[in-house]
Amino acid sequence: MARVAVVTGGARGIGEAISVALKDAGYSVVANDINEDAAKAFTERTGIPCYTWDVSDFESCKAGVAKVEAEIGPVEVLVNNAGITRDGFLHKMAPEQWDAVMKVNLYSVFNMCRNVMEGMRARQFGRIVTISSVNGVKGQAGQTNYSATKAAVIGFSKALAAEGAAKGITVNCVAPGYTDTEMVRAIAPDVLKGIVETVPVKKLCSVQDIARAVVFLAADDASTITGATVNVNGGIYMQ
Repeated sequence: MARVAVVTGGARGIGEAISVALKDAGYSVVANDINEDAAKAFTERTGIPCYTWDVSDFESCKAGVAKVEAEIGPVEVLVNNAGITRDGFLHKMAPEQWDAVMKVNLYSVFNMCRNVMEGMRARQFGRIVTISSVNGVKGQAGQTNYSATKAAVIGFSKALAAEGAAKGITVNCVAPGYTDTEMVRAIAPDVLKGIVETVPVKKLCSVQDIARAVVFLAADDASTITGATVNVNGGIYMQ
């Protein structure tokens, strides 16, 4: 029986690519999105079911996971991909900008992991992959809130990896660099050209590049890779 994989923020951009790649790899995939219209359009495009719940709210995640497990099966693979930006320099940042990013990018990781972890421990198997960012490992001006969350999920994943290792649960991160998404394509062409020139491989990452890394870490035979951060960034930051 195919393993059930849940991808938060899975109906658009990097999340959609991850959802499709996992489906192609033989998983029974359920995407999540907060927007009902986006969820419906995604399912029409891909044939992958997309459930709507708010990943920033613990009870909403609890109900969402329970629905997936009742209708599809136990969640054995979790990809924490949902994320937002509310950029601004710190001296001008409103508390609402800070709080919104914390809730969606960081609290959601706790909310989802907490609601699948007991089942994974009981079954002695689990794969958790969280999408961090190059800006979580190197920092980025104008993104103190975003960079803080993307660094925090790396520390969270290392700690949870230590907790889950003896139970057959691996916990890892993928940290994308500049990726060819709708958000990046909205950047002014001359600015985007300048960004690409700073990338050693001289091109943007594709969403498929990120998805391939997730599929690799989600595999049954990736059982000894845990607590790791896989950088997929074209060499713009090397650890």
